[in-house]
Amino acid sequence: MKKIIETKQAPAPIGPYSQAVRVGNMVFLSGQIALNPENGTLVMNTLEAETRQVMQNIKAVLAAENLDFSNVVKSSIFLKNMDDFAEVNSIYGEFFPENPPARECVQVARLPKDVNVEISIIAVV
Repeated sequence: MKKIIETKQAPAPIGPYSQAVRVGNMVFLSGQIALNPENGTLVMNTLEAETRQVMQNIKAVLAAENLDFSNVVKSSIFLKNMDDFAEVNSIYGEFFPENPPARECVQVARLPKDVNVEISIIAVV
């Protein structure tokens, strides 16, 4: 059975999708961009601030299901420019100090709202 996960601590979806869906012991989080959940504005003053907001949004959705980054088994990072990899990777790594999940990181032609980074994850309970 499918359970929809929602929290006001993370941005509301900007399309016909859920913040996350739980099926059994697996939780699939939709891609997060750097939208501030309090006011709906994009946090894009620096790549560091943008990446941190993305990770905070993921953290909030995980917390809605009583999970944290230790539950993450897979992540997908989408970058507007692969030249940003080192900086995004450094910040991302702070959230996975040990036993990081499997991952891919790809450059894409364009992301929603013309952001620089979007990250989606899969977690287990």
